[in-house]
Amino acid sequence: MKHILPLLFVTLLVSCQTKTSENESKKTPPVPLATDFIEELWYKNALVYSVDVEVFKDSNNDGVGDFKGLTQSLDYLKTLGVDAIWLAPFQPTPNKDDGYDVADFYGIDQRLGTNQDFDELIKQASQRSIRVMMDLVTNHTSDQHPWFKQARQQKNSPYRSWYVWSKERPKKWDTGMVFPGVQKAVWTYDKQAGEYYYHRFYDFQPDLNMQNPAVQREMRKIVKYWLDKGIAGFRVDAVPFLIEVANPDFDPDKPEHQFDIITQLHQYIQWHKRDAILLGEANVDPKEQEPFFGKDGENMQTMFNFFANQHLFYALASGETKLLRKALHDTKDIPPTAQWAHFLRNHDEIDLGRLSDEERDKVYKRFGPDSTMQLYDRGIRRRLAPMLGDRRLVELAYSMLFSLPGMPVIRYGEEIGMGDDLKLEERLSVRTPMQWSSATNGGFSNAPKTVRPVISQGPYGYTSINVAAQRADSASLLNKVTQLARLRKQCPEIGWGNWELVDTGSQHVLAIRYDWQGRSLLMVHNFSPEPQQCQISTQLKAQTQLVNLLDNSQRQVGKDGAYTTQLPGYGYTWYRLQK
Repeated sequence: MKHILPLLFVTLLVSCQTKTSENESKKTPPVPLATDFIEELWYKNALVYSVDVEVFKDSNNDGVGDFKGLTQSLDYLKTLGVDAIWLAPFQPTPNKDDGYDVADFYGIDQRLGTNQDFDELIKQASQRSIRVMMDLVTNHTSDQHPWFKQARQQKNSPYRSWYVWSKERPKKWDTGMVFPGVQKAVWTYDKQAGEYYYHRFYDFQPDLNMQNPAVQREMRKIVKYWLDKGIAGFRVDAVPFLIEVANPDFDPDKPEHQFDIITQLHQYIQWHKRDAILLGEANVDPKEQEPFFGKDGENMQTMFNFFANQHLFYALASGETKLLRKALHDTKDIPPTAQWAHFLRNHDEIDLGRLSDEERDKVYKRFGPDSTMQLYDRGIRRRLAPMLGDRRLVELAYSMLFSLPGMPVIRYGEEIGMGDDLKLEERLSVRTPMQWSSATNGGFSNAPKTVRPVISQGPYGYTSINVAAQRADSASLLNKVTQLARLRKQCPEIGWGNWELVDTGSQHVLAIRYDWQGRSLLMVHNFSPEPQQCQISTQLKAQTQLVNLLDNSQRQVGKDGAYTTQLPGYGYTWYRLQK
């Protein structure tokens, strides 16, 4: 019942705001939003910051970032405009997969601090009105987890059925690998168990059997434990693999999904903490997105829009917006209480797997021409700034991020334009320590050796790219991103309103209009390096003022409700439409 009431409220709100936008001359009064309702759907208009604790800030100079260091950095994040922090895995781990091989779901990696340090982070973040989310990595465990150790020792162990086994090697043993080119199989023989075990990821990460009710109960216990500690939501790792029905005879390329696992998890979380959310990592085709959100929003509250992200990078590489427009249109139909999470870079490679070979090659040629920059036959393992190169294009990308219909997510260090270290293996190239200053190790740590090398050479070395230097430079990327984040806060239409793509008459220019409670925005972006002139219909009466939110200049709409604009190469504008 708890998720039904906000759904009814949103339906009423959407209905009212639609009528308002269609009958603006009647001056329909805005629909007031209940404070409790806004709090429950906080993700509609929030900025999320992705943090890997071990490489963010080292407080005790042992070379490893820790919770105390992150706590000391909260004021920086607050100034940036962050509403929520998403923590990468921080539980005890053998650390063969950067913490995603969890060995204890209820603990904290002792390198990162203590339970008290974690509690203090939650307390200090709350005092700054910053929520803290965490990764929920329950689709698999480390092979060093006590559950798997007991499962492999004897067949009559109660934990044997917590994993997926096969007496014979399945026919599809080498199909459906998540990391092709690096990973060799999805079924591996375990000598101690005398059987094959299933793993979508690396062989040291056996998949949990989510069809087992005991495993589902355990997942809910894990969730409750961290909710009680103050966690505000969970980024659910690898959702399609979490809910797939795996057995020796199934086809990994055409799995059956058990969506009621997500439904029950959503209900359980809402029961214990009504404003806590699920943020799903599900790179699915738009035709498959509905059951992940739920028809009425009963599953994931929000998911990463990988489909739009891939086509955004194609637009950035090609200067053409047709496919991005289609991707946004194809992912538009979601429940009123749901929200997409948009991003530029995350902790993994840029996945281009849903582009055609020709489209992907065009992106490779522009952003990852060397084979060392590519990964898993589908992606690019570079950070945003060195990949895009042109500062104008970087700013355009950030303006798009903050003006897209959804919740923006920023990866640590991207706000200052950090570089990548291609000497590091696979995805570690974009997981180097945060660069705070020009001091030793970029101000990350005074230890003689850090958990991962700090970038020290070239144009993206810490002496050139760091927080302190960019804070002091009014024209820096950090200050530009901060400006856009603050501007986004002044534009609730983006998070709450109805939106539509507006025809610009140019293949290079994309325009989005938002309407909410009698207010309207128009966001215009030129993906071409060359100046573009275009005519845009505002669908409003003549004499409507276009107020440029970036420089406060004004202009009027023509008699036909349209206006002509000249955008510089990679130029963009945010307009508020006023009578």
